[in-house]
Amino acid sequence: MNQHTIPLGRIFGIPIRLDYSWFLIFVLLTWSLAVGYYPAEFKNWPASHYWVMGAATTIMLFVSVLLHELGHSVVAMHYKIPVRSITLFIFGGVSLIGAEPPGASAGFWISIAGPIVSFALAGIFSQLYPLLAGFTQVLAIVKYLVYINVALGVFNLIPGFPLDGGGVLRSILWGFTHSMRRATVIASNVGRLIAYLFILLGVWQMFIGRFFDGMWIAFIGWFLESSARGLVQQQALQDLLAGHKVSQAMNPHYTAIPGETTLQQLFDHHILSAGQRSFLVKSGDHVIGLLTLHHIQKVPRSEWPTTTVAQIIITAAQLWRCQPVA
Repeated sequence: MNQHTIPLGRIFGIPIRLDYSWFLIFVLLTWSLAVGYYPAEFKNWPASHYWVMGAATTIMLFVSVLLHELGHSVVAMHYKIPVRSITLFIFGGVSLIGAEPPGASAGFWISIAGPIVSFALAGIFSQLYPLLAGFTQVLAIVKYLVYINVALGVFNLIPGFPLDGGGVLRSILWGFTHSMRRATVIASNVGRLIAYLFILLGVWQMFIGRFFDGMWIAFIGWFLESSARGLVQQQALQDLLAGHKVSQAMNPHYTAIPGETTLQQLFDHHILSAGQRSFLVKSGDHVIGLLTLHHIQKVPRSEWPTTTVAQIIITAAQLWRCQPVA
């Protein structure tokens, strides 16, 4: 995801990123507000006002989403769980939390923190009504933000992964069953069922003439189903790997090649003849890095005779290491 994001800075040490897909939803939502919502609510205003209000509302919406995700992240850090980043994208935002909660209670509070922030924002914005009575356009934006934060909080409380409500459901099931695995599978499958209902609702909306709304609902359902299915597959992989050690999966017989070997020599003597796909690279008796076919394919074939393996390796300093406990 990092290759398709724009860094915005850090909050509480957490990198904040903007996915390129955000620009699409920014344009679509601004257009929808500028030609639909605001002209219907406030008639006979200049068109430029609608567009400025639409853009300002969209930006404030994503500020609200960012605060929602910060709610999750701050609580996760309270439980000593690292937060790698927060990314804003077409469907809102996502916090990349670096580990599972240490227990059902932690999982509950991490999951519920986002909706609590959204409802709190709605309450704060609603308290601004009297102060903004003489500023009609600003008041209109604030009223919309109250509505959208309530909607964001309620939507995220739907009890199925990957929504926050799915995390709440999982934590409750985890507390009752004392099995995070079982709770995760149940919450993910509930999330898939809800996603299918979204897809069916979206298709029905398209058939009755509300094509754009239906397409968007179905698209959200597809995204939720894909995410929930991914969580089920991730849990299945964790179950498969549980109890096994690195020493059982590693290859102890690795070919080490000198760093001055050219890519052509490597291809002729190791890849073409032996079919090997990755190699340790050494300088003297010291390993200096790792080379894979992926790196070789990035170099034009015409440069293979003059390019050495040491020029394109993942250096030893960049490699992750672990001990192969027997």
